[in-house]
Amino acid sequence: MIALLQRASWAQVTIDGEVSARIDKGLLVLLGIEREDTEAKADKLLHKILNYRVFADEQGRMNLSLLDINAELLLVSQFTLAATTDKGMRPGFSSAMAPNEAEALYDYMLAEARQSPVRVQAGSFGADMKVALENDGPVTFTLRV
Repeated sequence: MIALLQRASWAQVTIDGEVSARIDKGLLVLLGIEREDTEAKADKLLHKILNYRVFADEQGRMNLSLLDINAELLLVSQFTLAATTDKGMRPGFSSAMAPNEAEALYDYMLAEARQSPVRVQAGSFGADMKVALENDGPVTFTLRV
């Protein structure tokens, strides 16, 4: 399971010309789900996302988490993160989980995230989404479990 975290001043998802999800200060997380991923891995990754210290403290150091500052989370599925890119000139997706299984795991992670104290918004699994954000920093990290 792969998460691309982007610290954002704001982020939003637009589907068919309509804004379907929007957050203010927080994290935009693009989530790639691989064949071997499980609910246990989703739990571990979610814990890391919620507690990963990427927000500045009073001294300007990245010492605060999403939970610490009560920021928002926008979770968006992105199967291309599971691509293999080491051979040839075209990505391969054999390591990505099948869509029906991946959607169930995405829905599980989203439901678990919504049990946290942070406000959670989400993209729409499998939809053609336009994702926009103002990356604060820029600050971007890749997390894998």
